[in-house]
Amino acid sequence: MGMSVNKGGGQRRRHSHRPMGEINVTPFVDVMLVLLIVFMVTAPLLTVGVPVDLPKTQAGQINADQAPLVVSLQKQGKIFLQDTEIDADNLVPRLKAISKANNQVRIFVRGDRAVAYGEVLALMGRIQSAGFERVALVAELPEN
Repeated sequence: MGMSVNKGGGQRRRHSHRPMGEINVTPFVDVMLVLLIVFMVTAPLLTVGVPVDLPKTQAGQINADQAPLVVSLQKQGKIFLQDTEIDADNLVPRLKAISKANNQVRIFVRGDRAVAYGEVLALMGRIQSAGFERVALVAELPEN
């Protein structure tokens, strides 16, 4: 009595290991969605952090080539350079130090709506008398 053993069940399978021709983009899409959400959350937080109630105007927006320096005047009379509170006497020396004595740097003055117009003009005059030529007021566009 002899017994024969058939290896492979009569058919030989040939396994060829070829590289996959498709790229799995699911991890890439997941990462991009996470980055999109992160940037959407952080973008509004990158604006100047001094709360000022700006007046509204019909004038258009100014397209700036460089990031301007922002001087803010709150209704309590506090002056801020960017988002750092500063004394009125130290404003001009700090502006000159930051701008590296470049009189062509753009400076935006943000005055609270409750601040008297004369105080805002006095602040602008102090900046302009220091030699800065590009000083402008900032206002909000009206809501339609």
